Amino acid sequence: MAPPLGMVWKQHIMLLAAFFVVYFLMQGFMHRYISKSLSMQQPSRKSDFVHRHRHIPVHDISDVSTPQGQLTPPQENDGLMDCLPGYYSAAELQPQLRRPPQDPFFPGGAGKAYRVSDLTAEEEMERNMGYAKYNFNAFVSDRISPHRDLGPDTRPPECLAKKFKRCPGLSPVSVIIIFYNEARSTLLRTVHSVLYTVPHFLLHEIILVDDGSTNENLKKMLDRYLRRLPLVRLLRQPVRKGLVGARLLGAEQAKADVLVFLDPHCECWPGWLEPLLERIALNNTLVVSPDVAFINRHTFQFERPVPKPSSHTRGTFDWSLAFMFEPLPQALEDMRTDKTQPFPTPVIPGGLFAISKSFFQHIGSYDPDMQIWGGENLEMSLRVWMCGGKLEIVPCSVVGHVYHKENPHSFPEGSSVMSRNLVRLAEVWMDEYKVLFYRRHMEAARIFKEKSYGDLSQRHLLREQLGCKSFGWYMNTVRSDFFIPELNPRFYGALVNVGLKKCLNVGELEDGKARAGTSKCHGDPALQYFEYSSLNELRHNVKNELCLSVAHPSVERPVFTFQACVAQDGERNVPPHQVFFYEKGGLLRSQKFNLCLQAERYTLFMAYCNSEEYKQVWIFIPVLAN
Repeated sequence: MAPPLGMVWKQHIMLLAAFFVVYFLMQGFMHRYISKSLSMQQPSRKSDFVHRHRHIPVHDISDVSTPQGQLTPPQENDGLMDCLPGYYSAAELQPQLRRPPQDPFFPGGAGKAYRVSDLTAEEEMERNMGYAKYNFNAFVSDRISPHRDLGPDTRPPECLAKKFKRCPGLSPVSVIIIFYNEARSTLLRTVHSVLYTVPHFLLHEIILVDDGSTNENLKKMLDRYLRRLPLVRLLRQPVRKGLVGARLLGAEQAKADVLVFLDPHCECWPGWLEPLLERIALNNTLVVSPDVAFINRHTFQFERPVPKPSSHTRGTFDWSLAFMFEPLPQALEDMRTDKTQPFPTPVIPGGLFAISKSFFQHIGSYDPDMQIWGGENLEMSLRVWMCGGKLEIVPCSVVGHVYHKENPHSFPEGSSVMSRNLVRLAEVWMDEYKVLFYRRHMEAARIFKEKSYGDLSQRHLLREQLGCKSFGWYMNTVRSDFFIPELNPRFYGALVNVGLKKCLNVGELEDGKARAGTSKCHGDPALQYFEYSSLNELRHNVKNELCLSVAHPSVERPVFTFQACVAQDGERNVPPHQVFFYEKGGLLRSQKFNLCLQAERYTLFMAYCNSEEYKQVWIFIPVLAN
């Protein structure tokens, strides 16, 4: 007997309902599966929020492997990618956090100087202790808000009007900040300035790496404070491993496509990050640095950008491998019709730069055997240029930095730690030019002779695998305006006067000239290293190319100075006032006067040449034999 018609319809309706229930359940399951897959590729903000307070314990830096990059270089973006047209809107570029309103008349408000006077004895002691501990005015810094703004945006109008294309898009960043016994106020101001200036969709995380700090206010007190901040992760090393090891740890833990390294005493100007990321989006073999603004270490005044900059500075080095800033050469400045466009730099400052993580790994990250601090920025700069990359400074990106007069922290093995790092750099990257460094750096020469600079086999292998160019190529292409001293001068070293047993000495450089005199022999090449060139010049060429020169108010009272050498860049004509013939017996005879250089106490004068007058006899004491 067939079931009633009504029951059949009920069964059909129930089957249909069951079908739709299963269909919608499957749709929900697929939606969750796809969302989960996408979130694995690009973590969600919720995931960031859940994990942002997690402290990752690190018991030993050796537990974290150094990133090993592939040896296929990242490719320049050809624009053939899936991305949206147009430009990012102002709403999209809003920062991660909104800065609370600031009173411009509060200490340091609007980036202005904060000067203190009429201190009590207790306050005076606190200020002096801050200088001794941090090498800047921590007393002033501690009284400036961690939220301070820097006033109106005074960058050039071209920077303010700049728009950023969605294609190729800007990549999120991991901001990595290393600190060791840093003043808590400068550290927190650095962190807050990132949160208040980086667009929310570009800030993946801020990674703080404590390199074994011992200051109590950087322990639990800092932990409690950071729990209130979004996207901040704190990694702690139980003992001090040094800047390189700490940065390698931060880079290993970083999840974003771009790494941004900042020192813990920086303040970021609004709009600083987007111009850096724009360059990397176009070519991820670019390593880019902001235009560094100086924050006064006494008053914490921020050196504001100006609407019409007349000149720019770039990073470079001298032949003792000391980093320094120099004005952009006028010839290059004149070629730049748009003063806001990026320009190449031979060296980047080590504390402020952005780099694609894949390129960072590809070129060998850092030399993991460099210890504590020193030389790592120059080593990376040479490696980037010589191995297929390029360094740029981006004027529309401005970040302030507190520069110490000297390093406030001690080195476990003294200054030899930095010298050892520089020897590792020279041995891998400077080829035959390394002798120029060793002659001007006595401690490095000693380490080289003792071969106490560690194993370099992996770094030499890296250079070979990457097919890097020579240091000569770097000097002729990247640093072509920098004078290269003779690799084989006739004589070099300290120049000792036999009669006085004192050394020729260079005074302080003022208006392009430095006084020439004698002083006790102390062996500092910055003041007492000289070369006798094939052109019969007496050159002092550690930081600048200076030649001994003689002027003549009168023959009886000549004036001796070190000033710019006339013979530069292949010029062979040397004027008589810079020519001294180094003759048998150790005499230095002036071509201009046909008289010999004689020392008396701390001064120099000219006299009739007499090899039996020991005050006219000079001998070179080399610091390193060829």
